[in-house]
Amino acid sequence: MTTKNRVRRCILWTAAAVALSAALPAAASDTHMPECYTPAAGSERVIRVEPRRGPYRIAVANGHTGIPWRMQMIRSVKAWAAKPENAADIAELKIVSTGADVAAQIAAIDNFIQAGYDAVAFIAVNPKAFDAVIRRARTAGTVLVSFDNPVDNPDVVRITPEWMEFEGAIKTRAVLDQMPRKAGTVLEVRGIPGNSTDRDRHAGFRQVIDEHPEIRVVEVVGNWDTGTVQKVVSDALAVHGRFDAVVCQHGCRGVTNALLAAGHPKVPVGGDAENGFVRALAENGIPGISVSTSPGQGPVAVRAAIALLKGESLPALVNLPTPHVRTADMKPGVNYFPDMPDTYETVSGYAACGPDMVFTPDELMRQSADGN
Repeated sequence: MTTKNRVRRCILWTAAAVALSAALPAAASDTHMPECYTPAAGSERVIRVEPRRGPYRIAVANGHTGIPWRMQMIRSVKAWAAKPENAADIAELKIVSTGADVAAQIAAIDNFIQAGYDAVAFIAVNPKAFDAVIRRARTAGTVLVSFDNPVDNPDVVRITPEWMEFEGAIKTRAVLDQMPRKAGTVLEVRGIPGNSTDRDRHAGFRQVIDEHPEIRVVEVVGNWDTGTVQKVVSDALAVHGRFDAVVCQHGCRGVTNALLAAGHPKVPVGGDAENGFVRALAENGIPGISVSTSPGQGPVAVRAAIALLKGESLPALVNLPTPHVRTADMKPGVNYFPDMPDTYETVSGYAACGPDMVFTPDELMRQSADGN
């Protein structure tokens, strides 16, 4: 970086730090693309930074690896960035996955800050561990956008479904609606411990299930991984014999695999939008619901970062829509795809965020799921 560019960057960093620290309430209509970046209920805080000239150096810091949703998220970011109308804003796109180590993810973000990247979008391994690196990014003028598993810090834009509604009012309520009696034993299959998403989804589940005192809950940890989910559900069946319903966060093809292998009666199952899970419900007549958080969150977050760099305002907390479909309404080629892998996420993007935010299977599969 030349001396002139260092001086210019320094001026921008200072301006950005002041702008971030002065984030003020504003009406939703004053923010960028409110039909996509919808303020969370009760949240009026808005983030804006001093605009700077593009094209921009953008990074994505993924945490956990080996989860098909994360792999499709990376493909989605690459597919979106490859579109000519988006590529013009991107001088460099760097994607890394650091695994479950919080320190490694923070170090990766710090490296991007020190290397002069304009923005970093990240899925936080832990919601409370990032305050110090958020302060360092603000001082340096690096824009941070937290998505999917958002941090608890209101000083950055956070993009996520409304997880309590997602897991409670939508998924758990639909499962209860399809139970003949609101009584018996429900198996809850949770995600990775320590994540804000798992915490909030569990709270949403409990909020609804606790309305029914005749329901007992057995809780297992599936780590959002199909193989792990299948094992823990099989183990739970071996101990408890049968369940009256199952509510699973992610990796839910493991639930249907375990139930079918055990010859378990068809009971309501709430789960994710992976192709294998949706197919299992539809093709086996298992009552239930598929509720999606699309991997398209990735490009939605990257576009948010670019919008901020251009001087747009965004809500500090954005809630994305929650696509869902019950078994009775599932159709091949629409809600599931017989010719696609079981791991394919059937809701590829967010139509409310524009045509460039919805991807065909071919567009996604042309991209690699690796970092670069």
